[in-house]
Amino acid sequence: MSDTTSPRSAIARHSLHDAITSHLRDMIIEGELEPGKRIYEGPLCERLGVSRTPLREALRYLASEGLVELTPQRGASVRRFSAKDIQDMLVLIRTLEELAGRLACTEASDEEIAGVRALHNEMLVHYREGNRLDYYKTNQRIHSAIVALSHNDSLVQVHGSLQSKLKRVRFIGHEGEEKWAAAVAEHESMIDSLERRDAPALVTALSEHLEHAWERVRDVV
Repeated sequence: MSDTTSPRSAIARHSLHDAITSHLRDMIIEGELEPGKRIYEGPLCERLGVSRTPLREALRYLASEGLVELTPQRGASVRRFSAKDIQDMLVLIRTLEELAGRLACTEASDEEIAGVRALHNEMLVHYREGNRLDYYKTNQRIHSAIVALSHNDSLVQVHGSLQSKLKRVRFIGHEGEEKWAAAVAEHESMIDSLERRDAPALVTALSEHLEHAWERVRDVV
């Protein structure tokens, strides 16, 4: 049987999936959907104006990212990590980013490094505006971009998997003016070291930043 689905219909479904997934992800990151709490489909469908099928597809996708748990007979819930889980993942992310930073200083092109600086400048705009969610999203894009500069696909894949699970945790690490300002200053040091291709300085900046990330969330988790 031939597939009679039109390209326009396929694009529309894909756009709807992306929109629902992004909305739910933001609700998890901002704590509107709380860790460990069940996700009730009915109220969410009504709120988002969608049927259960696209909502469930989005929940399955978020489960693949590690943000949602799907349990038979219970449905979906926001995944909760223990403090030990979070600390272990942050230690591993720190090790991965240290390696990526070292590789980036030798493998990245000037244009690629300039792209990371542009992201940093965009992040500063969100910081000055007090826009925490867009600041956070750009912040995470910077970390992913630095890892991508390693030109090591396996490293990028492992890092991305871990980073997706820690979205909510990393977000709450910026709560409070003092913590937020400290994180921004650490990012500035990272970008300066990358632009100078100073591998030891970049590794140190990344290591300290991610060590402080745990300190910033430890009392909360």
